[in-house]
Amino acid sequence: MMRSFCALLFFLPFLVSANFWGKTGHRVTGAIAENHLTPKAKRALNDLLDGHSLAFVSTFADEIKADRVYSGFFAWHFVNYPLDMRYEDSEKSEYGDVVMAVEECIRLIRDENSSRKERVFYLKMLVHFIGDLHQPLHAGRGDDRGGNDIQVQWFGEGSNLHRVWDKNLIESYGMTYTELADELDRAPKKKRKIIQEGTIYDWVDESHKLASVIYDSAKVGDKLGYQYTYEYNDLMFQQLQKAGLRLAKVLNDLFK
Repeated sequence: MMRSFCALLFFLPFLVSANFWGKTGHRVTGAIAENHLTPKAKRALNDLLDGHSLAFVSTFADEIKADRVYSGFFAWHFVNYPLDMRYEDSEKSEYGDVVMAVEECIRLIRDENSSRKERVFYLKMLVHFIGDLHQPLHAGRGDDRGGNDIQVQWFGEGSNLHRVWDKNLIESYGMTYTELADELDRAPKKKRKIIQEGTIYDWVDESHKLASVIYDSAKVGDKLGYQYTYEYNDLMFQQLQKAGLRLAKVLNDLFK
């Protein structure tokens, strides 16, 4: 059984379903994190996930969206607040957000009263939400639903700014998640430590600031293609790298 607070969250009919850091992006995050786990964290994860990799479980929170039993978790994938504001100073949604989701997952995994089933469920959710936290438009504006309402063309096909950053950029690059993870996981130890510094609040505010950059990158009706990939692939790669390394830090701290 899920915790009672989840049962109080009800289906949000006014929210339209969106894609969240497509499968490739989440799997890249999981694959990078896997390479930086402590032996103790590896043992704990191997036990709870029955030997499955972080990449394998990283898309779980999206897969369950089709089941209305889990509709209360929809708002946990993102957070919206004014672009000139810090998360800590912003008005919080009554339905929760991705920052609260990460904190709640960690709390429930640590809770000695949580059943094994609950710990496994929230561990899978945590892996996913750390990924979502690093997709800048998951920390964008509420009035355009994180760029979902900014309609653009992507290589001649209809898309929107949010989808461009969830899927189009990554898929256009043409690498598998394992190939991309291998390329992005080459930072020296000193740089990795710097990336892993800070708190969840620091990380979401960082994504929030990058959302401003992305909002300035396109407007409704723009035709995006090769020039856009040339200008923004590096930012996308940077966020995937950070998500993977920070996921490893969160899990290592969780399973000390």
